[in-house]
Amino acid sequence: MIYGIGTDICDVRRIRESLERHGERFPARVLGENELAVWKARGARWPQRGVSYLATRFSAKEAFSKAIGMGMRMPMTWRNCEIANRPQGHPQAGQPYLVLHGALKEWFESRQLHAHITVTDETDYAASFCVVEHMPHP
Repeated sequence: MIYGIGTDICDVRRIRESLERHGERFPARVLGENELAVWKARGARWPQRGVSYLATRFSAKEAFSKAIGMGMRMPMTWRNCEIANRPQGHPQAGQPYLVLHGALKEWFESRQLHAHITVTDETDYAASFCVVEHMPHP
């Protein structure tokens, strides 16, 4: 059964401006530990890809927070929610998925929820869509 649906569109130029204004404090506030490492690696090789990565993660977390009906309030925090990608060799290699931490993970699992997330980006925009299902155990 569908628990919630969320979508978000993010202006990549706004993310770039935030990076220019706040430096690494901005991604450190928005990205989880694993995401931060990916962002740094991508940004070091291709600065624009680093900005796009940050924008897609920002957008995906917004979409997820809408799907669970919580917005950005506890236990939903930027850093307790990470968006990872399935590794090479996995049947759905590259597919994004949620990795939750701390109180958010406990809250989510206690309600027997499962999330599906997708992200996309173009030059000026990043967009995300999230469907959260209630999947009670038999």
